[in-house]
Amino acid sequence: MKQLSFADAEYAGKRKQTRRERFLLEMDQVVPWSGLIALIEPHYPKGEGGRPAYPLAAMLRVHLMQNWFGYSDPAMEEALYEMPLLRQFAGL
Repeated sequence: MKQLSFADAEYAGKRKQTRRERFLLEMDQVVPWSGLIALIEPHYPKGEGGRPAYPLAAMLRVHLMQNWFGYSDPAMEEALYEMPLLRQFAGL
């Protein structure tokens, strides 16, 4: 996960950790990210000749969050705008 800002670090020490935070921390540790990325990478579009593709690691994390939390594509996009925790987990 990305480095916290000073404001995030100060706020993190003053509040209770949510179930979603605990779940994402656990998934970050138990999911074999490098193995999944290596498996998908040969089939992932390179973004040649057009708009660059999002990083594979970020898209994989977003896709898994969609499955875990039951978000549709538009709902996931909105959730990423609204929830810093999800952006942080995705690496965006």
